[in-house]
Order: sequence, then C-alpha cells, then structure tokens
Amino acid sequence: MEISPMELSKLGLDPWFQNQADELCLPDQRIARITAVDRGWYMVRNEEGEVPARATGRFLNATGSTMDMPCVGDWGCVHYDSEESASIHAVLPRKSFLHRKSAGKNIELQMIAANIDVAFIVQSCHYDFNVARLERYLVMAREGHVEPLLVLTKTDLVTEDELEQLTLQIRRGGISTKIIALSNVTGAGLDQIRELMMPGKTYCLLGSSGVGKSTLINKLTGEDTLKTGTVSDSGEGRHTTVRRQLIVLEQGAMFIDTPGMREIGSFGVSGGIDEYFDDIQGLSLSCRFTNCSHINEPGCAVLQAIENGSLQPGHYGNYVKLRQESELNETFSAERRKKEKSSGKEKSKKN
Repeated sequence: MEISPMELSKLGLDPWFQNQADELCLPDQRIARITAVDRGWYMVRNEEGEVPARATGRFLNATGSTMDMPCVGDWGCVHYDSEESASIHAVLPRKSFLHRKSAGKNIELQMIAANIDVAFIVQSCHYDFNVARLERYLVMAREGHVEPLLVLTKTDLVTEDELEQLTLQIRRGGISTKIIALSNVTGAGLDQIRELMMPGKTYCLLGSSGVGKSTLINKLTGEDTLKTGTVSDSGEGRHTTVRRQLIVLEQGAMFIDTPGMREIGSFGVSGGIDEYFDDIQGLSLSCRFTNCSHINEPGCAVLQAIENGSLQPGHYGNYVKLRQESELNETFSAERRKKEKSSGKEKSKKN
C-alpha cells in the first residue's frame, strides 16, 4: 500500500506529544511515529512518508529495560540520515500502552503497543471463547489506560441461541464492556466497528492466533493489507501476523495489528487488577481485616458475597489467580534483578 504525505495530527500527534518533543528532540531531529517493529528494525512515519529506521547505539545503551525500547505506536525523536533511512534517538513518554509478561520462563515485561485509544479484544465464538482469558485482556487494557471493547468473531459458525448464551456467560462473569458480534464471512458487525472508529485515533487488535484479526483489517481496508491463513474445518484460522504494525485506514483511523498471544502472563498489573475488579475492591472495604487476602479469613466480605450469591465464584477465582500470579512474578523479577546487580558488583571488583 502506497504511503502518501499527511499531517502529523492525522497520525495522532496532539499538543501534549508536541510539548514532549520540544523538550526532548534536538534541532536536527524530527518527530515521527513508529509504525512497525520487526526484530530490531523499525518503520517511522512523518508528514512526508515512511522509511526504515534503526535505534542508535547511544539510545540502546541508555535503555534500562525492554520496556524502554521503541514499540509500534510510539512517537520518537528521529534523525533522517537520507531520504530512505533514519535513526531513532529518543522515545517520547507514552499516554497509554499495552504490555504483558514475556512468553516462556523469563520474568520480564514485554511492550505490545503504545499510545492506543481503544483496544478491540477479539475472541472467536467457535473454538477460542474463554471468559477468564477475556478478563486477562481487560486487566491488561485497564493497567495501560486503554479503553477496551469486545469483538466476538466467527458468528456465522454458531446459532443465534448459542451466541446469546456466550454473551450471557460474559455478562454473568461481571463483564459490562460493550460487545460487537462479527462475521468476516457475512460482514455482520463490520458497520458497527466502522462507525466507532474516529479519524486520528489509534485502535489495537488483541487476541489469540487465528481468531480473524488480520481478516478484519483486510475487510476494513478493502484490500489484502495483511496476509491471512486458511481456515481449518474447526473454524480455527491459521495465524500469519509476524510483526506489529500500524495501518492508516482510508477514513483516517489507525489500526495496530499484533501477533496472536498463546499466553497472557500477569506481571506488573496490580493497578489494572484493582481497577478492573473494582467490585471486589469495594467489598474489601467491609472486610474485618485491612490486609485481608480474601482466601480464608473470618469476617471477609468478599467470601460472604460469594456465599449469598451476589458475587460470581468464577469472577472471584480469576481475581485470586491473577493477583497471586502477578505477585509471584513480581517477586521472582525483583530477586533476579537483585542477583544481577550483585553479580555486576562482583565483576566490577574483579576488574
């Protein structure tokens, strides 16, 4: 797809970001938005178009963690080395973000995207549906100050009664977020999504592999912007997105597609857990003990709410699991940082 010149405000630049750029960017640097990330390479876009870029060695040496690295959706201070290449010297502070625990055994945070207005959390009605996973995505969105919206795809593979039951499961789980039922085959729900999307705003797609995220973007753009895989007999798509990228739609809104997530580890999301599970936080104010863990303490208002039926056991169970998982991962991460710091001091003494 050809990249045409456009005003930075149409890419999401506002006075807040401009003020940050005025403070951080040097005279020979220009503000640009990072539109793609792929194994150490980036694409950056300004008023004139899009070019490939690399982060400078000085910038990489100054980053304290992977969280500080450029990610899709970021605004950065960029030097244009030529008409066809650029270098990233700094990343501006983020208004919002999406991050998760990195996949595997490593206990560290991984940035997904930044400066997002709305996250479309996508699940398939057919094989991928899971209320507990939805709650994990919702916690992720709340932690990063991103507005969430639920999209149930592949509705052509279920009956109206089955779709109604799935929606009921979501509502019984205490989730009140707006839901859009979508079929990429029949087109049902596409107009609802188009009507919600505003020019100059950034939207992100979150979901497991093969739920129809890339197909949705292709429907919205009207062309094969992103590769998609064939669909199996079970209705499960074959995931093909391998990098994070920002796409500007014809009507002016922006979409960030991300690779599917097999696991959504909970780490560093205590604020998001408290905000999403605000019903449990409200009940905890009436607990007998201020440090109540809501597991087995006497006088626990949360456990009483489960007994009298005003709190769903599944909703409570996911809260406990997310809280314990996040705390455990944060403890392991703190211990690892302490060991690495100690090891660094020992090496320094020997040298």
